[in-house]
Amino acid sequence: MVKPFEAIELLARIETVLRRYNKEEQVMAFQTLLVDLDKREVTKQGEVVELTPKEYDLLVVLLKNKNIALSREQFIDKVWGAEYYGETRTVDMHIKSLRKKLELQDHIKTIYKLGYRLED
Repeated sequence: MVKPFEAIELLARIETVLRRYNKEEQVMAFQTLLVDLDKREVTKQGEVVELTPKEYDLLVVLLKNKNIALSREQFIDKVWGAEYYGETRTVDMHIKSLRKKLELQDHIKTIYKLGYRLED
């Protein structure tokens, strides 16, 4: 890397190298959902569910942080990136859509004045 460089670029490059050498599990499961990270495909009871790219990324963040409460700002950082300057309300709308499409109303819990948590 050529100096000077942004810290965020360094972190992105480190994450890329770690993914290359520490192959993560490429299929994540939750209840009747299967998420294939290589194919970017979500199936519910064997049927493919069409998600937008942001809904998919949001679902992956929820699955990787199962039973952990995340704030709307954390979702924005992880899904939309640090450069996003919009409202946090977009997280609410995408969560609503995920709940409906994947029938996760009982599993994606709203944490009052904070954010959301995916529970078993």
